Amino acid sequence: KQTMSYYSTIVTPLNIFILILLSSSPFFSNAISSDENEIDRRIPKRQLRNHHNGLSAAAYASIASIDTKFIRPAFLRGGAAKQYDFDLLVIGAGSGGIASARRAASYGAKVAVVEMGRLGGTCVNVGCVPKKVMFNAATIAEMLHDMHHYGFESGTVQFDWGYIQRSRDAYIARLNKIYDTNLSNSGVTKLIGRASLAKDADGNVEVIVSPSDNDSATNSPQRRYRAKHILIATGGAPTIPSGDSSIKKHSITSDDFFELQSLPKKVVVVGAGYIAVELAGILQALGSDTSLVLRKEKALRNFDEILSEALDVEMQRQGINIFRNTMGVSRIKYNKSNGLKKIILNNGKVIKDVDVVIMAAGRSPLVDSLGLQDVGIQQKDGGYIDVNEYSETSVDRVYAVGDVCGNVELTPMAIAAGRRLADRLFSANPDHAHAKVSYENVPTVVFSHPPIGTIGLTENEAIEKYGESVKVYSSKFSNMWYGPFQIEASEKPKTCMKLVCAGKNEQVVGLHVIGIAADELLQGFGVAMKMGATKADFDSTIAIHPTAAEELVTLFPWGLSSQETGAKVSPLNGNETPEPDQ
Repeated sequence: KQTMSYYSTIVTPLNIFILILLSSSPFFSNAISSDENEIDRRIPKRQLRNHHNGLSAAAYASIASIDTKFIRPAFLRGGAAKQYDFDLLVIGAGSGGIASARRAASYGAKVAVVEMGRLGGTCVNVGCVPKKVMFNAATIAEMLHDMHHYGFESGTVQFDWGYIQRSRDAYIARLNKIYDTNLSNSGVTKLIGRASLAKDADGNVEVIVSPSDNDSATNSPQRRYRAKHILIATGGAPTIPSGDSSIKKHSITSDDFFELQSLPKKVVVVGAGYIAVELAGILQALGSDTSLVLRKEKALRNFDEILSEALDVEMQRQGINIFRNTMGVSRIKYNKSNGLKKIILNNGKVIKDVDVVIMAAGRSPLVDSLGLQDVGIQQKDGGYIDVNEYSETSVDRVYAVGDVCGNVELTPMAIAAGRRLADRLFSANPDHAHAKVSYENVPTVVFSHPPIGTIGLTENEAIEKYGESVKVYSSKFSNMWYGPFQIEASEKPKTCMKLVCAGKNEQVVGLHVIGIAADELLQGFGVAMKMGATKADFDSTIAIHPTAAEELVTLFPWGLSSQETGAKVSPLNGNETPEPDQ
């Protein structure tokens, strides 16, 4: 042990070689066996399982103490190739899967990713990225509509849908190539095909890669792979509500929106969630006659009331036709002579002469072809994979992150969960031994028109959790952008903000904003809330003037809250947000 300690203090190729020889000798192994229990208490069993083929836990612990940026070299992983094809095999090359794969590879792990579509998953190809491009186009349209208020003469401005579609798709194609290059540069193997899970004769879970539907004609052989760890990151897909067959036949999904070759003259969007209101806002701003069909009274019902109510008012002001309490679509009739559709709603109302019907009524996990039940992976309601706080499924060494779990279905959440999983499994940094993400206080933005930013509890949720200790601060005003507009104050769009505080220290447990630039101002306030900021902390921050964001640090009454700071618990490494003082 003294010899081991001496050689581990100086990092040279010769010394590392000596350490390997020492660790593999029977004499050395016997000499340190009495210390295994002590080592076991310092290194989690999950990490100890990663050290095999002769290198003892004590030898690893000594080597890991060397400051080499905690990269676990290949020789420390042992002979993975003898038992496994890969240390980590990721199913799905979306945001979460790629993030986890590259992070694992950075630690020296042998990693592969299985994908049958374009790299980048939903976010890059049919989600966040192309949606934001279209949101930007719609925002420009709104500015052009308002430009006369700033002295610009309104001229003839033509919008070319085909141009922005080509430019957008070229941008996405570049991102696909960047993802491909990054995987190659990280040393991650790409396996093209459709993945499923099965057990071998010994009961071990294997990944079967079959030709995808697009490659079926090539007669590519089915391949089986064994991996020490398997990560499922297949994401989700739009859901078509059950009902009359005409609904699926004569409508498109939110994914299909990006395949439209022209701007529809008249469009119906079905759904009450963030995707539905985003698409409705984009299409209306770009010039479509847009209707929004809601099953119940209003959209975004699970958001704080100040947001859902303000958006409802603004959508009506913009001219979106809202059909409420419809209980959904009954059927769709197609007129072959003119290609138009008639939508019959379950409450009896009818929408005629529609070019396009977009179903945006939710999404479901992409798991049907994985064979989860064949290997014993448990699922929750809706088919989502059931995982614990460490992204572990009910089957040992099989994990899941992202939309397929149904926890927080956001791209940054999947990325964070994927990276933390790789940290825990493959990093030698002791700080990563129990690495995980927190699903609390996740900032969320809805790219509606105007945009919404929200984090934490709604007012009603806070009252249910903290009772009478809840205190709410709110404000409604017209953004300075509308200052020069020579119109009645009541006609100017409103920005609404709300702080939901709880406890004697008035900790901020909810923050909600709708209005211009709400998407950009939320991120910094999210950091503050993760650190347990109080109303006093907000008030102590000097306002940036003139901005909309300053309203959140000057909410009335300013400076009169209990002078207590919230920076008590580190927000790092998935720590829970501190609870308010009761």
